[in-house]
Amino acid sequence: MHRRFVLSLALSSLATAAFARSPAPEPARVTVYKSPSCGCCAAWVDHLLSAGLNVEAIDVDHYELQALKVRMGIAPELSSCHTAILDGYFVEGHVPADDIKRLMAERPDALGLTVPGMPIGSPGMEMGSEREAFDTLLVQKDGTTEIFAQHA
Repeated sequence: MHRRFVLSLALSSLATAAFARSPAPEPARVTVYKSPSCGCCAAWVDHLLSAGLNVEAIDVDHYELQALKVRMGIAPELSSCHTAILDGYFVEGHVPADDIKRLMAERPDALGLTVPGMPIGSPGMEMGSEREAFDTLLVQKDGTTEIFAQHA
């Protein structure tokens, strides 16, 4: 009996040590397609990086960016200045990092998230204390939208 207890304690210690040493899984990469001359796009990328997201920014010309939006199913009225892709979802415009994290945690059966236009005060569009209320929309596979998050 004593030998089994010692063996079980040793195995338990080894398993705990192995678990403690295993690296944390790397977060999904957010690939951002943006204009090389757009300051608000760069500021949004900085916002994502500050929130701990794994980001790769790729500069593309206007025509490539528009073609990507069409391929991803982003309707013109849902469009903004940059488009990101992560784990099969698109993230269009100045979507807050917390909304992206929630998307990845919940993994809805949808195309992605969008903040249409460029609302003042959204991430990357900060202008001092000036703020516009805006919604982050979840774009369903049929193109319809629903409010995913509201930002005052």
